[in-house]
Amino acid sequence: MTLILSGTDGLSDVDGSAATPAIRGTDANTGIFFPAADTIAFSEGGVESMRLDSSANLQFNSGYGSVATAYGCRAWVNFNGTGTVAIRASGNVTSITDNGTGDYTVNFTTAMTDANYSFVTSAFRTTDETFVGRSSVAPTTSAVRLLSFNRGGATVDPDYFLVSIFR
Repeated sequence: MTLILSGTDGLSDVDGSAATPAIRGTDANTGIFFPAADTIAFSEGGVESMRLDSSANLQFNSGYGSVATAYGCRAWVNFNGTGTVAIRASGNVTSITDNGTGDYTVNFTTAMTDANYSFVTSAFRTTDETFVGRSSVAPTTSAVRLLSFNRGGATVDPDYFLVSIFR
């Protein structure tokens, strides 16, 4: 692959565009360009596909027709809520605290910037229906407390408890 840098001296003050990126390979319309101050963008086939803006937001076009900010999953966990609580797999979750039957605290490895995040939960038991709710304890930057209960409203330990945190 040949690397081509815009300008006559290799590196220059040419910012480029999606159609003609400042840094590109032999494919003239695929590469890196600089559309605004403190912003770096990437193009493929002459169309902007990804951007890091001046606020450090990652933006990309994932088939929606334009580049938009990505709101990533900041933490997730799949754990066994029966017997001794055991994490099956996770990301940015350091541990689960078992507060009693059907009552768990998900502890984050890296704290959230604030407690204004959203969480999505699911829980089930192989023997009957299980529902999920939030406890009366407000979420914090370092943890969120959740409950699982059956149709009758009693807390129950689920076989699977799944949690995703978005911010």
